[in-house]
Amino acid sequence: MAIIRHPDIRRMLMQMRSQVEAMRALAYSVAAAHDAAARHPDAAQRAQNQAYVDLMIPVVKGWSTENGNTLSYLGVQVFGGMGFVEEAGAAQFMRDARITTIYEGTTGIQANDLMGRKIAREGGATIKSVIGMMEQTRAEVSKQAGPAFVALAAALGRGIDALKQATDYIVANYGKDVRSVAVGAVPFLRLMGIVSGGWMMARAALVAEGKIAAGDADPFYPAKIATAHFYAEHAMSEAAGLAQEVVQGGASALALDEAMF
Repeated sequence: MAIIRHPDIRRMLMQMRSQVEAMRALAYSVAAAHDAAARHPDAAQRAQNQAYVDLMIPVVKGWSTENGNTLSYLGVQVFGGMGFVEEAGAAQFMRDARITTIYEGTTGIQANDLMGRKIAREGGATIKSVIGMMEQTRAEVSKQAGPAFVALAAALGRGIDALKQATDYIVANYGKDVRSVAVGAVPFLRLMGIVSGGWMMARAALVAEGKIAAGDADPFYPAKIATAHFYAEHAMSEAAGLAQEVVQGGASALALDEAMF
């Protein structure tokens, strides 16, 4: 039997597919904003786009490179015992991916930049603006029919709530107890990446639905909606737990005396 018929293989392949699509879409969104920040004729629009770029660059770097490690690991796992055989190539991808979280300044540095310089220092102004854009997309998704869009709207709503909870905690507490709050920097970066990825997938699903409604029979479009549906039900489920880790995890991480290590 072909291994793709195994449900767990399908789960891993869908995880790889959906995460890669979400990461690419977020990177393209930031790249487009970077161009607008440099070339838009309106100064206010240039400033708004630059703020979005500044906020999202550590997310694109940190979340994407960490995900690259996870997905290359899954690529080996899909092959089973053959995954470590060099002729398959999967093991080399995993080794190559490992350096990316170090090339990019280490994930912790990206996360601290996101939390301290991009959120706490400006009182969360830019991220709250981005959350507003996410909410606009969720409202559009909620108008669509079908199980995929119902799942997308619900998951994006929960993800936005988790992101708000964590952001409010950072803004309120970073100046009071920076060490405890900074414990949650990497979990927050991951939360930001997952929810931003869900936002991108929801936007893509809306475009795909519009193409289908216009009579385009390209199978790419229903596949895009199905992939977004998977992302909503699998990737987005982590958001609430990550928010809890950000808000409640500081004290326990710092509880032991340094000599215990």
